[in-house]
Amino acid sequence: MMGLELPIAIFGWAKPVPVNPSNYGNLKRDDIFVSMAGPAMNVLLAILLMVTYRLAIELPIDLSEGAVVHKLPLVAFISMILCMFNLIPIPPLDGSHVMRHLVGMSEETYMQIAQFGFIILLIAINIFPQLFDWVGKTSFGAIQLMEKILMF
Repeated sequence: MMGLELPIAIFGWAKPVPVNPSNYGNLKRDDIFVSMAGPAMNVLLAILLMVTYRLAIELPIDLSEGAVVHKLPLVAFISMILCMFNLIPIPPLDGSHVMRHLVGMSEETYMQIAQFGFIILLIAINIFPQLFDWVGKTSFGAIQLMEKILMF
């Protein structure tokens, strides 16, 4: 919740988790599972935040406008944005691992591309702004769906 006051710090929290692929039983499948763990947790966090918000507003207590509970949908939205953003198939984002296995890219080719991943990402943001509009719109749609399911 501290990140709400310093929104720029939110992106600094995302650190790659070291994994040892030699522990995988099935390299492709397990790498996809590990890569999808982060985005899946973002979705679960968003759901948990929206359920918490729904329960909190049903409480028979006065929640003033400044209460932290009113920021929960915003945090859920940010979590969904991070999920969708991480699914973009550009290294070092999680979607790149999934795409690599789906198209059968070699580790060597992937690593050659990955060394320029951040630059590719910056160029993509400037050349394809619609892609990043899609990230926001899809995230907003997911939050709206959660609201409908929870009967707001």
